[in-house]
Amino acid sequence: MKIEIYPPLSIHELGQRTNQEDFIAQWNNRLFVLCDGMGGHEKGEVASQTVCQSLVGWFDEHVNLNEPFTDDILREALEYAYMQLDQYDDGSPKKMGTTLTLLYMHNNGVTAAHIGDSRIYHIRPEQGVLYQSRDHSLAFDLFQAGEITYEEIATFPQKNIVTRAMTPGKDNRMRPDIIHINNIHSGDCFILCSDGMLENMDIDVLSRLFLTNKVSELISYTENNQDNHSAWFVHVKEAIREYADNISEDEESTARCNAINIIPQTVPQDEDDVVIVEDAPKKQSIFQRIKKLFLFTKNKKK
Repeated sequence: MKIEIYPPLSIHELGQRTNQEDFIAQWNNRLFVLCDGMGGHEKGEVASQTVCQSLVGWFDEHVNLNEPFTDDILREALEYAYMQLDQYDDGSPKKMGTTLTLLYMHNNGVTAAHIGDSRIYHIRPEQGVLYQSRDHSLAFDLFQAGEITYEEIATFPQKNIVTRAMTPGKDNRMRPDIIHINNIHSGDCFILCSDGMLENMDIDVLSRLFLTNKVSELISYTENNQDNHSAWFVHVKEAIREYADNISEDEESTARCNAINIIPQTVPQDEDDVVIVEDAPKKQSIFQRIKKLFLFTKNKKK
């Protein structure tokens, strides 16, 4: 598969915070990484920067663009990033950490991976959101357990508690959710964003502003966000399947990590589902029904 993209767009803003714990990076216009650090001043920013830069450095040194890209290669890259994080382990029980979103475009399509509540979206403008990464968060776990509704996630008091993160320590190797996407059309969009990006807007507004190349307007739109907020926007110009492609079955429609398959969908209801009529249907006698059946059979034989 040959994928051509427009120049990638990004936003990386401080918000009302005093330090920037988000970090974004890219390699060769194929790999896009976004991390949202946690752990307080001079902790979260170290974690997010370390993971982003480690992954980019590892890809630059080890990934051959002419060879197939596999999940094992991705896991090796993540293990390397974990090892770099280990260097900052001070033995404290409260460890620094970071979320991870990763998008890699290659000759078999797109490999996406995430840990935590930063999100990845695959959007087809004429169809809407095809993929939304499932948050690794307490709020989303409670929603799936039926303890809260999907609408209550946004106002849940502990909505910022994540259940997976990249942290130092060999006993803390959280695995990512990985998805392979090859149902890619010209015009498709991929968005990676930290949770602060959607603080005062929904994904429809975010994608519209990116699609119309209004990054300055987007920055103005989010200037009052309390949290750091960052995003990558990758817009596909053309996706061409080639004869030699060895493309596996697309996973989006069934993937457990696709929140679209979990979030309750609203079905439009007709206002007049039930209509009361004044005249009740007349009951037919058994004789009338037999006569009707006889006439039908007779006409059919003719």
